[in-house]
Amino acid sequence: MKNHRSSGILLHPTSLPETPGIGTIGKQAYKFVDWLEKSGQNLWQILPIGPTGYGDSPYAAFSTFAGNPLLIDLEMLIEKGYLSKEEALAPDYIKNTGYVDFGAVVWWKNPVIQVAAKHFLEIAEKQDRDSYESFKNDNASWLDNYAVFISIKNFYDKKAKDENKFGAMWSNYWPKKYATREPNAISQWQAEHVEEIEIVKVIQYFFFTQWHALKSYANSKGISIIGDIPIFVAADSADVWANQQLFQLDKDGHSTAVAGVPPDYFSKTGQLWGNPLYDWDTMKKNNYKWWINRIKSMLSVVDYIRIDHFRGFEAYWSVPANEKTAENGEWKPGPDHALFETIKKELGDIPIIAEDLGLITKGVEKLRDDFNLPGMRVLQFAFDANEAGSNGFVNSFLPHMYNQNTVVYTGTHDNETLQGWINNASPEEISLLKRYLKGGVPDIEFSDNQICPALISKAFMSTAKFCVIPLQDIFAIGNEGRMNTPSTTGGINWQWRMETSHFDNAKSQWLKELSTLSGRNS
Repeated sequence: MKNHRSSGILLHPTSLPETPGIGTIGKQAYKFVDWLEKSGQNLWQILPIGPTGYGDSPYAAFSTFAGNPLLIDLEMLIEKGYLSKEEALAPDYIKNTGYVDFGAVVWWKNPVIQVAAKHFLEIAEKQDRDSYESFKNDNASWLDNYAVFISIKNFYDKKAKDENKFGAMWSNYWPKKYATREPNAISQWQAEHVEEIEIVKVIQYFFFTQWHALKSYANSKGISIIGDIPIFVAADSADVWANQQLFQLDKDGHSTAVAGVPPDYFSKTGQLWGNPLYDWDTMKKNNYKWWINRIKSMLSVVDYIRIDHFRGFEAYWSVPANEKTAENGEWKPGPDHALFETIKKELGDIPIIAEDLGLITKGVEKLRDDFNLPGMRVLQFAFDANEAGSNGFVNSFLPHMYNQNTVVYTGTHDNETLQGWINNASPEEISLLKRYLKGGVPDIEFSDNQICPALISKAFMSTAKFCVIPLQDIFAIGNEGRMNTPSTTGGINWQWRMETSHFDNAKSQWLKELSTLSGRNS
């Protein structure tokens, strides 16, 4: 972690404005970096940037190592000569409505990027071709398997769609010889699909070339990027397909147990996530090589890594694969200190942020603290009328209760927006909130439209070393700007996009003042 107090904005690149259909890592991303610098901010937090599929969740990617082709900027490919303006022109059904229509964008943009990749293979200059060869060599440990996986997946996804078979994936639909990675079958597929596999690799080269240029620019402006990875990977991923021995699978590649969380106040049946679970004993035998590679890869694209569901390293909820809910799961020990000791030995001090929300035990806290990892505090959790006031204002999410080694958020991607939460808060919560904001000073009243900026100010002024605010909260956008509602699919999940008007000078000056007053603008 940086030694000085810092602040920044949470905004996923898909939410950037103006480009057809979806935000990209092109000119608008650079404009956002400039706006952050102008606003006195030095952090940009994003969600996972892997390739997404059904449900569009960045937390369920086809690979934890690969980049999302939909984030590739087409203008930059035009400038390189790999696309014509006509080839990159968005059709009429691609609308900029303030929300991403992922289905439409995938239908249009993926074939366009494939055309650009073909052109690259035909006309790329020697310098770019040499750069591409270096990229392939440097990333061969994951790229080779990923490219084959996507090639086979594209073929069988189309076949399953034609047969109206939903939920088809490598372990339940592909021929066994491909699902179990029989060497002769995989070699034959590679020989018969050379160009298709190469195109997948070129697309990844496009993504990471653009991403590294953006990161370098951000770093040159004093902006550090906070990345995000889920602890578990998706079942339908190259990660599981290529490393079946590292997961709790049977001989056919089916999960024997899956991830989730136990029943609690919010859900009587718990949450059944369905991700394959790691075989930690096998991982330990090879010194957690897969995890070392995962962290090392992430640190090449971001400056800090937030790990979702950190508590799963200490103990994880294991649910038999045939269960319909998470009720009949059980806690099983995770790798605990052994994993992080190995990571530290291999990679040095690790700039990891531990998502330590939810049911956190003393063991989880010890694991976090023994490696000096900052935890998280969410301001929305501080004003439960049954907790904060009645317990003497010692709720651990209240700003005056924070440990310095903490990242404070007004909310995360899984929360309501701050204004949406205020709009839905009970009268008791609003009363408690206003009382706290007044701080005991007589004759001060907060109007409803002052609560949101006042809470943001409290986050900035807190003792937490890092302060990160979702962009939606800076502009007091209601739940029409909510990024995700957990345990739901569809709706507007993952779809929100900012407007170009949000590059606002008045808000920029306000943010700069907040950073200055709170000692975060350095």
